[in-house]
Amino acid sequence: MKAVILAGGLGTRISEETHLKPKPMVEIGGHPIIWHIMKIYSSYGIDEFIICCGYKGYIIKEYFANYFLHTSDVTLDLKKNETIIHHQKTEPWKVTLVDTGQETMTGGRLLRVKEHLQDDETFCFTYGDGLSNVDINELIKYHQSHKLSATLTAVIPPSRFGLLDIEGSQNCKIVRKFEEKPRDSNWINGGFFVLNKSVIDLIKNDSISWEFGPLTHLASVNQLAAFHHEGFWQPMDTLRDRNYLEELWNKKKAPWKVW
Repeated sequence: MKAVILAGGLGTRISEETHLKPKPMVEIGGHPIIWHIMKIYSSYGIDEFIICCGYKGYIIKEYFANYFLHTSDVTLDLKKNETIIHHQKTEPWKVTLVDTGQETMTGGRLLRVKEHLQDDETFCFTYGDGLSNVDINELIKYHQSHKLSATLTAVIPPSRFGLLDIEGSQNCKIVRKFEEKPRDSNWINGGFFVLNKSVIDLIKNDSISWEFGPLTHLASVNQLAAFHHEGFWQPMDTLRDRNYLEELWNKKKAPWKVW
C-alpha cells in the first residue's frame, strides 16, 4: 500500500519558518516533520510514498535526493572522484515527488498524482503537517471492514487554553482548580485517511478542495467512515505548535515515535 502526503501549501500561519522552506520541511528534533510522518507509516510496513509538492518543492526534492548520502558514513576520495559507502542507515523507502503546482488546492493535488496509483488501489492519504500515534494497521482494517469509499481519522483536538474552575459570590470569586490544555469535546477531521482510488474521480480540476469537495460529497452519500482515535494528535499550524512538538521530542516523550 502507498501513502500520499500533501506537501504543497504555503503554511502562512508559521511564516517564521516557511519563508525559507515548505511547511513539511520544518524540523522537529533535527528532522523535517514529513520525515516523522513517513516514519510513522513505515513502522506499519508502508514504505512507498507519493509526495504532492508545491511551494518551494525543490527543497523537498533536494532533501530526498541527498538523503542516502546524509544518512551514511562515507569516504570521499577527491583525487579519484570516488565515494565509498561504509555504513548506510537509510530506510527502505520508495519516494515519488510530484510537482502539483503552486496554487493548486488540496483536492487538485491528489488529482495530479492519480497516474502514480494503480487501478482500484486502496491507499493512505494525509497532510504533511500533523503527527499522531494512530494505529495505521487498525485504521486500514477498519476501512476494509466497512467497505466504504473513504475513511478518515476522527480525533479530539487539544485545547489551546487552560480552563478555570471558579466559585464564589459576585463580590468574591476564587479559582478552585486550573486545568491546563484540556481536551475538547468535539470530534474533528485529523487526516490520516484510507481511500479507494475511485474517490479521485470526484475531483475535476486544480481548484477543488479535498475537504469541501469530495469529502463533503462522500459524507452526504454515506460513503465516509470515521475511525475514532483517542490518542495523541497534534497539528503544526503555528510556531507555538512546532515548539511544543520539539519539546516533546527533546524530552523523549514524543507519543508519535512508534518506531
